[in-house]
Amino acid sequence: MRLNNEPRRFTVSDTEKKEKIVVEVVYAYPEKYFLKKIELENPISIQNVILQSGVLQKYTEIDLRENKIGIFSRPAKLTDLVENGDRIEIYRSLVADPKEIRRKRAEQQKK
Repeated sequence: MRLNNEPRRFTVSDTEKKEKIVVEVVYAYPEKYFLKKIELENPISIQNVILQSGVLQKYTEIDLRENKIGIFSRPAKLTDLVENGDRIEIYRSLVADPKEIRRKRAEQQKK
């Protein structure tokens, strides 16, 4: 029993306990998607979460140097730390420029 005036002694297991967090990793095509919820130790970077999710093995076309990354539709860096409940999104590059598509559509409607 510890008295109030005694200092608390930490054991190795007390200091090594790490908080667990749950995050999701998402990569999508129009017709299919990858969504994986994983539990990891905090703190952890976006890059490490993506590597541990297995998405890079399943979709080899993903290049983390080229593909943009975000958390809940907000741009993020691979070095950013994730928080519990975050959804990490890996974005595909655009096939067509949205401005160009709108311009062509407007021209067709004028005819």
